[in-house]
Amino acid sequence: MDEARNAFVTIEQDGPVALLGLNRPEKRNAISDRFVEAIAEAVATVEKTAKAGVIFGHGPHFCAGLDLAEHSEKTPIEGIEGSRRWHEVFRTIERGRIPWVSALHGAVVGGGLELAASTHIRVAEATAFFALPEGQRGIFVGGGGAVRVARLMGAARMTDLMLSGRVIDAATAERWNVVQYVVGEGEALEKAKQIAKAAAGNAPLSNYAVIHALSRIQDMSAEDGLFVESLMASFTQTSPEAKERLRAFLEKRAGKVALARDGGDDGR
Repeated sequence: MDEARNAFVTIEQDGPVALLGLNRPEKRNAISDRFVEAIAEAVATVEKTAKAGVIFGHGPHFCAGLDLAEHSEKTPIEGIEGSRRWHEVFRTIERGRIPWVSALHGAVVGGGLELAASTHIRVAEATAFFALPEGQRGIFVGGGGAVRVARLMGAARMTDLMLSGRVIDAATAERWNVVQYVVGEGEALEKAKQIAKAAAGNAPLSNYAVIHALSRIQDMSAEDGLFVESLMASFTQTSPEAKERLRAFLEKRAGKVALARDGGDDGR
C-alpha cells in the first residue's frame, strides 16, 4: 500500500510534527476512494511517531473536494458505503491520538472543507476560498460536513452556502469560526507548523483530553458536560507528568505563558 499512498500523499517529519501533504495537484487534490485510503494509511503511520500533525495541499489548492468523475457512476449502496468510509477515515483525524492542524490555501471546497473540519485547528491564507457546491451538483455532503462543518459555522450559514452556491473568503471564514487564523499568502504552512509544535510540547494526556472530551461535551447537557469536565480535570492533573510540570512551574523551572497583546497571537 506504501506505493499507492505515495502517489497521493507525502509524509515528512519535522521534529515532533508530521507533515501530511495532499499530493494530487493536477486534480486540485480532489479526493477519490484511493485517495481516502492513502490518507487513512498516512494518518495511521504518522500517529506512531509524531506528537502532532499538519495537513496541507501541494500545488495551488488545498483540496477542491470530491472526485466527481469517480463518484458519478456509483450505485446508491456504493454511495452510502463510500460516505461511511470517509466518516471513518476523517474520524481517525478528529478523534485519534494526536492533534492536527490544517494549512489552507486556494480551494477549500466540498470534501476539502469536510477534511479541514476534521482537524482541530485551521490556518488559512488570504488566498483561500470556501464553498459547498453540492447543491449545484445535485448531491449532498457526504464526508461529515453535515455534522462538523455545521457545528463550526452553524446550520443556517451552511444552508446558505449549499443552496446559493455562495463562495466565502478567508476573512469571512474566520468570522464564521471555520478557521482560527488568517495569514498572508505562502504563510499558512509555517504558521500551522508553529502551532503544531506548540501542541506537541503539551502533555500527551492533556492533548488527548482536549481533542476527545471537548467535542463530546458539546453534545451533552450542561450538567453532564460539567461532570465529565470534572472527571477529565482530575484524571489529567493527577497524572505523573502533570505533577512534574506543576512542580516545575511552582519551582520556577518552567517558562511563563506569554500574554496575548492583540487577541490574535500568543506572542511567541
